[in-house]
Amino acid sequence: MSNPKPLDEAHWTTRFAELVAQHGIPGAQLGILRLGRDGAADELFTTATGVLHAGTGQPATTDSVWQIGSISKVWTATVVMQLVDEGRFALDTPVVEILPELTLGEPEVTKKLTVWHLLTHTSGIDGDIFTDTGRGDDCLEKYVAGLATAAQNHPLGATWSYCNSGFSLLGRVIEKVTGTTWDAALKERLFAPLGLTHTTTLPEEAMVFAHAMGHLSGGEEPKVAPVWGLPRSAGPAGLITSTSTDVLAFARMHLNGGLAADGTRVLSAESTAAMAGFQTECPERILLGDSWGLGWFRCDWSGHRAIGHDGNTIGQAAFLRLLPEAGIAVSVHTNVGSAIPLYLDLYEEIFAELAGVALPPRFELPAEPVQVDITPYLGAYQRESVLEEVLVEDGRPVLRTTVSGPIAELEGSEPETNDLVGVSDGLFAVKPSGSEAYYPVRFYSLPTGEHYLHFGARATPKKSS
Repeated sequence: MSNPKPLDEAHWTTRFAELVAQHGIPGAQLGILRLGRDGAADELFTTATGVLHAGTGQPATTDSVWQIGSISKVWTATVVMQLVDEGRFALDTPVVEILPELTLGEPEVTKKLTVWHLLTHTSGIDGDIFTDTGRGDDCLEKYVAGLATAAQNHPLGATWSYCNSGFSLLGRVIEKVTGTTWDAALKERLFAPLGLTHTTTLPEEAMVFAHAMGHLSGGEEPKVAPVWGLPRSAGPAGLITSTSTDVLAFARMHLNGGLAADGTRVLSAESTAAMAGFQTECPERILLGDSWGLGWFRCDWSGHRAIGHDGNTIGQAAFLRLLPEAGIAVSVHTNVGSAIPLYLDLYEEIFAELAGVALPPRFELPAEPVQVDITPYLGAYQRESVLEEVLVEDGRPVLRTTVSGPIAELEGSEPETNDLVGVSDGLFAVKPSGSEAYYPVRFYSLPTGEHYLHFGARATPKKSS
């Protein structure tokens, strides 16, 4: 892959502003990093457009900070792998050996759950528990104690299902081993050696900078989110606030085998490679990636291997992709709840221009209608905070989603019914309310016979027909 001409900063500044406005997003920030080759300096470009808060009109800038949401999981995973490098524990160490007080809903899972299961989202612990355990330094300790009543959505290691709860548990593992808080561990082990100046984990730290406010919807009349952030107990799963410049310094370390820009060894080359390497399959290979590493998800872009992560908080969405073979990383932060169409338009253009690499074809409805029998999939699928009902209404298959719990209460979620459009056997498309894009809904069964619906990166077990 040849090294293209220098970044056309004027073009990307203009094009980014055009696309953000086109998609009705109040404000956004973009960063592009390309590693220098043959002794050349790295190229780093950042730009911002729009406003941080539709109510105040404060302009977005390249120094503004944004919630990067679940991209934080890769940072938490990096610290976990530092501890593996130090011999403090191994990937196959049972978590209960590190946290003897751990009690989960099923005793066998308590005994056998490993660090690897948590890093790869294969634990089966209900993943969307957002219990507010307070603002104290003991918030993760209290959160983990509450997992004793958490549901087990699938057998340990049996399938893949996105799990925020598992990363809060990993945060507590970090605390127990380092003897400090997750927040302090990240500052010491990542923020400082990477030279980050605008990256924080606590809201009072973020408030020092101009900071983005979330919006539940954009367009001509944006709806500002009711609160700024999630409870502190969600920190290791998604509470880092940063700039594209700082996020790309973190990405650069992963592109460069674990070395910071000044040559400081942050993570071993072996652990850096393991994080990006294949660890487990994803049942649904369209929405995020085709497989999972340790923290990163993995994407097949027309035969080229990319890694990355997305982040969503209350009214903010972020995207990070790395193409290691080209030494390129791209980071986007937005202050709207869903920005996948912007991501697709922008990243398709950037990676085609800078690396000659095409993203996979978009997930869209078949050109010709496909008749897929919905009968085997009818019924109720349920996990702790979500009920998914597959029904036939007026002769059409539909998916009715009812969300409960703290986040649903904050966002004012109501039950939502959408058509299920057949794509292929066991695969349907659904277009949620307010979305510009279709999302995949995959039905599948485990080898042991249990039936699951996979939607929004979560595996939801079938409870009744």
